[in-house]
Amino acid sequence: MKKICLTVVGIYILLLHAFAQTSNSVDSAYEPKPLKLDEINLVSSYYNQNGDHSAILGGIGNEHVVDLANGLELNFVGWDARKNKHTITAGLGFDHHTSASAAYVSKTGASKTGGTRVYPSFNWLVENENKGTSFGLGAYYSAEYNYHSLGLDASYSKKTNNNGQFDGKISAYFDQVKLIYPSELIPVSSAPASSSGPTYITTASGNTVLSGGGYTDEKPKIPSAPRNTYDASLTFSQVINKRLQASVMLDLVSQSGYLGLPFHRVYFNDGTDHVENLPSLRYKIPIGIRLNYFAGDNLIIRAYYRYYFDQWGIQSHTIDLEVPVKITPFFSLSPFYRYYIQTAARYFAPYGIHTAADQYYTSNYALSALSSNFFGMGLRLSPPDGILKTHLSNIEVRYGHYLQTTDLLANIVSFAFQFK
Repeated sequence: MKKICLTVVGIYILLLHAFAQTSNSVDSAYEPKPLKLDEINLVSSYYNQNGDHSAILGGIGNEHVVDLANGLELNFVGWDARKNKHTITAGLGFDHHTSASAAYVSKTGASKTGGTRVYPSFNWLVENENKGTSFGLGAYYSAEYNYHSLGLDASYSKKTNNNGQFDGKISAYFDQVKLIYPSELIPVSSAPASSSGPTYITTASGNTVLSGGGYTDEKPKIPSAPRNTYDASLTFSQVINKRLQASVMLDLVSQSGYLGLPFHRVYFNDGTDHVENLPSLRYKIPIGIRLNYFAGDNLIIRAYYRYYFDQWGIQSHTIDLEVPVKITPFFSLSPFYRYYIQTAARYFAPYGIHTAADQYYTSNYALSALSSNFFGMGLRLSPPDGILKTHLSNIEVRYGHYLQTTDLLANIVSFAFQFK
């Protein structure tokens, strides 16, 4: 991790030096503008899901999930003495979810069904508008009861002379997964001090210490396992003509560490249950293309296609279409549709199919063969003088309905408010 941080800092110093190599003719009378709050974004969403293939119960059972998410983002903009534009974005997100199947981490169904996630973020972007270049740094943190994640990224962008743009980004995420096991599969180990020492038991709600047949109030930390993700993203965008724009995207993703979840059960064909076991290495490569066609003053057609494959045997295709229609100069509707299909990971099998001969095994239907449809509508209101002549510059509402061939269905409603 230290090597990656030093690399990011080194890249930043080199690129900042490159930004400083502006012409000697910089207007000495130019006054830098200090950072000033330019924009506030508020986002809130409600998600409701139902299904009957819970991974916690080995591929069967209630998948009902409700999630409430809220996010706040503050954008600050300023200019330095060399006319470079600086944008600092500070964000804070807060999610609360309930999951019916989470109760059955404990065999009796007595485990917690709710959880909360908090995720702050910080981004710094420097733009040299004369050269058409920009450089950015980002830091992210996410924490919930059984999962902690720290993320870092660096990005670079360069405009070409023929209305094109190249974007590159490298990201690294360092996660810690708490090893919370199903109650009947909890590993029990005696303290090494003596044979009569306390026995530590990891439960769905924390650790207790079993001492002389009784429970004490002492609660050691639940052990955790690392999961690291590295991503290199490349995008090239080109204005083909006054109506058509195209982008090509490529990602190279590497994951290592504990890539399953310890509370996911797998039932073998002999009736025994086990903890999901997956390889500790996974490479992912998605390749995408995006086309935006301006059919007229009031109509845009946005099309997207992505092909994906990974080391675990999954291949997928995604087709996405959105057609924003401007009803008035200030009000638009955006119907959208997405189709997705994937093959199964080679380690997946339904409830009761895996055998003791399998080295790796999972009954998580997210890794099964499936297809899905996601469709809905977005509404956007953005009058030039603000809504009711206030700092509220636009409101966007989106609704989507999701259907998956594994009998999973979901609905999501989101609201976005922008203040300028």
